[in-house]
Amino acid sequence: MSGQLKEVRNRIKSVTSTQQITKAMKMVSAAKLRRAQDAIIQMRPYSQKLQEMLSNIVSGSSEGGMPLADERPAERILLIPVTSDRGLCGGYNSYVIKLTREVIRTKYAAQYAKGNVTILPLGKKGYEFFLRNNFKVVDAYWDVFSNLAFDNVRRAAIFAQQAFLNKEYDRVEIVYSQFKNAATQFFVAEPYLPIPKVEKKKGSKSIDFAFEPAMGDLLKELMPKILNTQVYKAVLDANASEHGARMTAMDKASENANDLLKSLKISYNRARQAAITTELTEIVSGAAALQG
Repeated sequence: MSGQLKEVRNRIKSVTSTQQITKAMKMVSAAKLRRAQDAIIQMRPYSQKLQEMLSNIVSGSSEGGMPLADERPAERILLIPVTSDRGLCGGYNSYVIKLTREVIRTKYAAQYAKGNVTILPLGKKGYEFFLRNNFKVVDAYWDVFSNLAFDNVRRAAIFAQQAFLNKEYDRVEIVYSQFKNAATQFFVAEPYLPIPKVEKKKGSKSIDFAFEPAMGDLLKELMPKILNTQVYKAVLDANASEHGARMTAMDKASENANDLLKSLKISYNRARQAAITTELTEIVSGAAALQG
């Protein structure tokens, strides 16, 4: 019986230590989430307006000279999944990877069968998964979260743009999680290249843009910068989503540890009561035997 009590005491001690760790991780993630949330909230309207403007220009212009908007048959595909470097964030990374594989299965199955689907992972977890599962992987930019700065993300964006211009890839998509709040993220696959065009509604008037300086010079300068900003926005969204998911997961783990502690304490009290009852029975039996 004493061995059983010792085992339950050890389990209580172990669960208590784990609960302290999960509570500490929740507090750390909450602090990081605040900074990440502020960054994406400030960045998102600016990025979305730039993307909208660029799509409208590409859709409304009849002039050529915009190679990043050239539509080609989708023979070679580049997917950019944005995951985290660390785990313990619930199903966050699994959902990004699952959506990436779903995009391949539903849209690019024929290209994948020919070996024409390449993965450019941003984040260690995605890099390790796709490398382990024998996907074609670009392994130069997966560590962007080790130093999350615009210049580091821009390198990956420029690589995708240059590869598209060189016709190494015909389609580029970004798979990431859009941050809403700490408990909610939306996992999306967003077209990146060629620059998506806005579908014109019936009866809508075409927008006539006035360019100063010339449109070609202006777009040559602005288009890459807007596309770089789009990737940076996706990475900031993913960063906030990761911390929100980890904070929620650690909060749930702390609650589960608390429930487990209650159950273990009940088991400990029962075992202790049984041990006391057994000892009392033995004492009473011994006294009765002596009197007999």
